[in-house]
Amino acid sequence: MKISYNWLQQFIKLPENAEKTGELLTDLGLEVEGITSFQSVKGGLKGIVVGHVLSCEAHPNADRLQLTKVNIGNGEKVQIVCGAPNIGAGQKVPVATIGTVLYDEKGESWEIKKGKIRGEVSYGMICSEMELGLGQSHEGIMVMDNELVPGTAVAEIFEVENDEVFEIGLTPNRADAMSHWGVARDLKAGYQQLGKNLELITPSVSSFHVDNRSLKIQIKVEDSNLAPRYCGVTLSKVKVGESPKWLQNRLKAIGLTPKNNVVDATNFVMHELGQPLHAFDAGKIAGNEINVKTLKAGTKFTTLDEVERELHEEDLMICDAEKPLCIAGVFGGIGSGVTEATTQVFLESAYFNSVSVRKTAKRHAINTDASFRFERGIDINSVEYALKRAALLISEISGGEITSDIDDLYFKKIEDFQVFLTFEKVNKLIGENLEEETIKSILASLDIRVNNVTETGMGLTIPSYRVDVQRESDVIEEILRVYGYNNIKFGDKLSLSVANSSKFEDYKIQNLIAGQLIGQGFYETMANSLTSANYNKLSEELKDEYQVEMLNPLSQDLSVLRQTMLFSGLEAISYNINRKRSNIRIFEFGKTYHSYVSGREENKHLSLFITGEKTAESWNVAPGEGNFFYLKGVINSIFEKLGIKDLKVKSAKSDLLSEGLQLSSKKAKLVEFGVVKKSILKKMDIDQEVIYADFNWDEVIEMAKEQKTIFTSIPKYPSVRRDFALLLDESVTYDEIEQIARQTEKKMLISVNLFDVYQGKNLPEGKKSYAVSFIFQDENKTLTDKQVDKMMNKLQHRFEKELKAELR
Repeated sequence: MKISYNWLQQFIKLPENAEKTGELLTDLGLEVEGITSFQSVKGGLKGIVVGHVLSCEAHPNADRLQLTKVNIGNGEKVQIVCGAPNIGAGQKVPVATIGTVLYDEKGESWEIKKGKIRGEVSYGMICSEMELGLGQSHEGIMVMDNELVPGTAVAEIFEVENDEVFEIGLTPNRADAMSHWGVARDLKAGYQQLGKNLELITPSVSSFHVDNRSLKIQIKVEDSNLAPRYCGVTLSKVKVGESPKWLQNRLKAIGLTPKNNVVDATNFVMHELGQPLHAFDAGKIAGNEINVKTLKAGTKFTTLDEVERELHEEDLMICDAEKPLCIAGVFGGIGSGVTEATTQVFLESAYFNSVSVRKTAKRHAINTDASFRFERGIDINSVEYALKRAALLISEISGGEITSDIDDLYFKKIEDFQVFLTFEKVNKLIGENLEEETIKSILASLDIRVNNVTETGMGLTIPSYRVDVQRESDVIEEILRVYGYNNIKFGDKLSLSVANSSKFEDYKIQNLIAGQLIGQGFYETMANSLTSANYNKLSEELKDEYQVEMLNPLSQDLSVLRQTMLFSGLEAISYNINRKRSNIRIFEFGKTYHSYVSGREENKHLSLFITGEKTAESWNVAPGEGNFFYLKGVINSIFEKLGIKDLKVKSAKSDLLSEGLQLSSKKAKLVEFGVVKKSILKKMDIDQEVIYADFNWDEVIEMAKEQKTIFTSIPKYPSVRRDFALLLDESVTYDEIEQIARQTEKKMLISVNLFDVYQGKNLPEGKKSYAVSFIFQDENKTLTDKQVDKMMNKLQHRFEKELKAELR
């Protein structure tokens, strides 16, 4: 937000320069991000003086050039070569002297230097309006008043305005400071705390009066919830034209381009007082009627930017008896604005529902100065005052007459908010005991009225323009920012409490597992929880009735909260593959959201994604794909890290996977993983295999809490390995082999591993070969061959009996 230093001076006579004022604004919470200089004429006409053309003769070496002698003051006469057709002796003209810097239309600078033009020396330049930045005429040099004295600085004649402009990083809650008047109020409070009582000058509207009642516009408001207050007045005999220079300079300083005197006046008042206004050409209002209402969905409406928009049924519109004229609080229509042909104006000042304006502005992707203010909340009690201020200004600069009473529809008066402030909480939150009189003084400077005072606190009335101050803590924040954060003293004693925290805190386990995954080559991602409802069509698990819809979506692609972590991860994979990064390993801790009949549920998940090769291309490492078994190993390492064991394995049920497994505890499903369906990958523009795992993180945390960490000493005695090559039916799984082995030898068997699988030539049909290793160890002594052979015989017997296995 841009605030002009000179403009502020109209409300409060600031005792310090712009830099010091900016420091105080920052201390008050209105952070000044920068201060820039503004000149109504670029360069400030520095070095430009009035010259008197003493003589004008034809250039001896050029037909279209003139050789002039010019008096530029102090008795100095210089020769200047000029090509303007209207140059003549006796004229008073603006002269750019040697060293003067001028600017072209693009803002690029160039310096006036002594030089020769066709053999004749030229000591300056006689300028046109365009060359000086004073107008658009460039057909000839600018001829000035003959009464001017040679040598007079042209900047003094044209009253070039120099200003300093603050760029304020306004926080969304400070709606009260969205104007020069609001900023001036804060400065008054700040200087008062510094012991300087400055007067706040309020723009007067006491001269407002109705000249005649020749033009009445009837106002109707159909929904007072969307438009709690609406005011209007008419002006006639308006002459639309260029605004006076002072008004143009005020708008230019804050980055606005002047349009015409009527529109400029409404913009001026909006930035002056913070109240948006809109001027309609009253001659284009059918039936002399304004109706504030919503229209049918799909109604076409063309805005000032010449874009035809399709209205939503909740968009509040300003209409006449036949057609819509304006999107209330957001943007005007192309056919109802003020033009050079306008002679009658209907001036609107209103208070629109902030939520309604915000939704409409987002829905149509429109961001205007008016919507910016309405969205954050304006002062409903300033609506009529701002209307009078604007009507008087338009009347003054356009010669118009006020031709109706103000029609003010204020349906339900909004009472000022009441808060009880306790001294104990003030001192507790601020950390310093403030005197009661200091608190009262600060509150008074902020227009917060003290109704009563007790031993424990005081009852307060908050002014209507402070829409962000609704709680006791808000009032304390106001006291603190005016008192000064830098004035709070720090004691020598530091008091703090040490919280007892469990090692199973969610964030600790997250950090532990994240560190492990990063060490395994994964990258952590963070995706938006908002997603597209169209993804529901790709799975029967994702039902429309379960989704949580946004009331005010930014777009259709961000209209619902996600029901699964899959699609946000696939979006990231697709984005990277399209940028030639096809080997991807990523993980995300996030949440999914569902709306069931029993209520809304929010569940935490850990998702893993693997696609492409798991190792980078290298001369000494064979490339290998990140396949299903690689992901299974990663998952097992996570459970091992958390001490989770003895999980049940079964086929995955998710229709998002073409094949996969599910690992569960006795209580709940912990993880589901597998290969993502090709039909889903095709929709996401991915043409390579993606392996996906979805952890039910809340259940994983609960399971981890139940595990007991058991420490054992490192065995002193060596282990022994023996292998079996088993010929088995194709239906036999490795899991069956491991379970039988561990049931047969519970004490000495410490590890079972499948290290080779063979199917094909030289094997009977329907058979396969598994090579399985068994590792035995006794904690108390070294095992003998006799003991190991005995255990291997037991295993062989069980395999032959229960699995019909044969040794190869």
